[in-house]
Amino acid sequence: MVPLPKRKVSKARRNNRRAHHALPPIHLVECPHCHQKRRPHTVCPHCGYYKDEQVIEVEPEE
Repeated sequence: MVPLPKRKVSKARRNNRRAHHALPPIHLVECPHCHQKRRPHTVCPHCGYYKDEQVIEVEPEE
């Protein structure tokens, strides 16, 4: 025997349950070296700096 729902789940009840499924917007901060937007606590993908130190070499874009 497979358990089945007794009643149909209404659209309002279904949508209220899904109200918290949305993804939050990505938080971006300004890089102090090149002033581009980047994720916090990560190496800047544009200049390669992290905490005033160059961590990776970044090739200039053409």
